Amino acid sequence: MSSKLDQLNSKIEEALQGGGEERINSQHNRGKLTARERISLLLDEGTFEEIGMLAKHRSENFGLGNQKFLGDGVITGYGMVNGRPIYVFAQDFTVFGGSLAEVHAKKIVRIMDLALKNGVPLIGLNDSGGARIQEGVVSLGGYADIFYRNTMASGVIPQISAIMGPCAGGAVYSPALTDFIYMVQDTSFMFVTGPNVVKTVTHEEVSSEELGGASTHSQKSGVAHFSVKNDLKCINDIKKLLSYLPQNCEEESPRYAYEGGSERREKLNDIIPENANTPYDIKEVIEELVDEGSFYEVHSEYAQNIVVGFAFLEGKSIGVVANQPAFLAGVLDNDSSAKAGRFVRFCDSFNIPLLVLEDVPGFLPGTDQEWNGIINNGAKLLYAFCEATVPRVTVITRKAYGGAYDVMNSKHIGADMNYAWPTAEIAVMGAKGAAEIIFKKEIASADDPAAKLAEKEQEYADLFANPYAAAEHGFVDEVIEPAQTRQKLVRAFEILKNKVDKLPRKKHGNIPL
Repeated sequence: MSSKLDQLNSKIEEALQGGGEERINSQHNRGKLTARERISLLLDEGTFEEIGMLAKHRSENFGLGNQKFLGDGVITGYGMVNGRPIYVFAQDFTVFGGSLAEVHAKKIVRIMDLALKNGVPLIGLNDSGGARIQEGVVSLGGYADIFYRNTMASGVIPQISAIMGPCAGGAVYSPALTDFIYMVQDTSFMFVTGPNVVKTVTHEEVSSEELGGASTHSQKSGVAHFSVKNDLKCINDIKKLLSYLPQNCEEESPRYAYEGGSERREKLNDIIPENANTPYDIKEVIEELVDEGSFYEVHSEYAQNIVVGFAFLEGKSIGVVANQPAFLAGVLDNDSSAKAGRFVRFCDSFNIPLLVLEDVPGFLPGTDQEWNGIINNGAKLLYAFCEATVPRVTVITRKAYGGAYDVMNSKHIGADMNYAWPTAEIAVMGAKGAAEIIFKKEIASADDPAAKLAEKEQEYADLFANPYAAAEHGFVDEVIEPAQTRQKLVRAFEILKNKVDKLPRKKHGNIPL
């Protein structure tokens, strides 16, 4: 038995070395942790159970028969994060550049199947040069096997991807099918075709960072939800994100112990400027409403005219969607509509109640918006709210104009509770624009058109630029003092916690993608 154990221990030691000391040092010199170091930081100490440690590729093509590493460039298994189980895979760039091939893919597929069967979140730590071209079509087949499982698991278990190195070609589609993507600044990039191909086909000169770095995807394309400074920050943020999420679609959103005090927030009574066109930061409102320090923003650098993220309200996980008056006046446009729509659908998939803070002057006009599909993109957000069956509460802080009023979780599309502050303006459009249309002839024929416009603008404002007409019709449940808002939200979400709402029987809807 002694010799058998020695043989086993020798193989385990070989597997733990990955691609060897030289390649491990090279990984560190790039500012990157190794796959095993990443898993060690992610999981609670001593909880990792590895699956497939001794797996090897079977290819003999192009000299691969002389290069066989235990584990085949990916570490897979399960463990605990803050006492809750997860499945995880981490590609090992020290072995074949983390390239994916037959056995590598089968290991990932194995834990994906287990995660889905057991209702446990899946974390993918991606660091790969792409398909292992020496193995040919089986590498492509491996990617497709993973894509299929990403899709089957979507909405069933949370799936989180961390891009911690290169991720190119077909490799990008698995992260894109997951719920959230983290990218590490300066050491990670994602693109379908690399800079050399771009140069050949389009004659554009572009670096990997410009084409698909963390800044590009967190600010311009919106592919990445989070951009972080280094591997350690990435791992810690994933652990933080998991604290807001249930294990699967059958569980309720998490709830933690909370010791409350006074729920009044006097600062909110003075947060809306006297001038309705003066901006303010909606994040200050969010921070006053949710448990102190609990707001975790998603997509913070992309489409900043809308703010989305997770928070706790008396220890209960909620999702927040809020127009941002401090950026583009909080208008809805192509990017913000798609961003918020995706977030709403995620929250609804995993039973996370939604709080909507509304201050929206409408949809952004212009040819750029129309030609790039504002109709379809606005409809994505509308569809997401209409379909959502989780508890939904809206607070209108100031403007709620036009179709954007309807889209932002209005009573008409199924919101459970709708509150308005006394500063709310609920109307088809702003008073000035409305007066110019309704009283066009009267203004034009007046001795002093400017004075007449001001008079009619005030007349329209008195009638509609307030929350009371909507309250009279029952579109707003209550007009509340801003300082009372947190207390109202706590009570509303508590009474709604057992809400049951069923959608019509269907295979699935046809969201305007």
